[in-house]
Amino acid sequence: MNAESWKAMDSYLEDILCLRDPRLDAALARCEQAGLPPHGVALNQGRMLQIFARMAGARRILEIGTLGGYSAICMADALPQGGKLVSLESNLRYAEVARENIRVAGLSQVVDVVVGDAGATLDGMVASRVPPFDLIFIDADKKDNPRYMAAALALSRDGTVIVGDNIIRGGRLMDEAGRAQPDVLGTRAFLADMARDLRLTCTALQTVGAKGWDGFSLAIVSKPA
Repeated sequence: MNAESWKAMDSYLEDILCLRDPRLDAALARCEQAGLPPHGVALNQGRMLQIFARMAGARRILEIGTLGGYSAICMADALPQGGKLVSLESNLRYAEVARENIRVAGLSQVVDVVVGDAGATLDGMVASRVPPFDLIFIDADKKDNPRYMAAALALSRDGTVIVGDNIIRGGRLMDEAGRAQPDVLGTRAFLADMARDLRLTCTALQTVGAKGWDGFSLAIVSKPA
């Protein structure tokens, strides 16, 4: 098995499960035309996030790392009437592309894209005591993942689901050379923090597919009433 086989399998699953969505195809094309990096989730991963949101009964979703808005569209589709998704993006150009994709998808009233340093934005949200989120998707600079996790916990409630993306780093998570790299150090600290925190029941899975060798973490928060 190799990368081409993984891509072919993803394509097969997308076809047989009827996952394709013209809005997402258009969003992806717009991202490519704008020259955004191809770091967004795959189609089947986007549907997985949508299912997580529905399983959690999410009415409020926080996304850390918008890129072109692909995953935001996937998760926003799971929200009930009156639901809200807040997505944080540090790059203004990426945010502009995302907002257009979200507008074309008919979700501008559902999704708010907030531009600025995610850490600073999260600190402001915590200080302002915004209502807790039901699902939090962490998909930004991996070196800052420990900071994002701390903020996510402060913005959670009992039962909040926290998903961390791209945690395997193409296998570099276990490479001796990779352990000195900021994204790997951040990811390893992120996982260690999850394991130590008694409020979290967590796991992590490695995946292969159109996005290569990677994986995600999944945690649920337990807080006393």
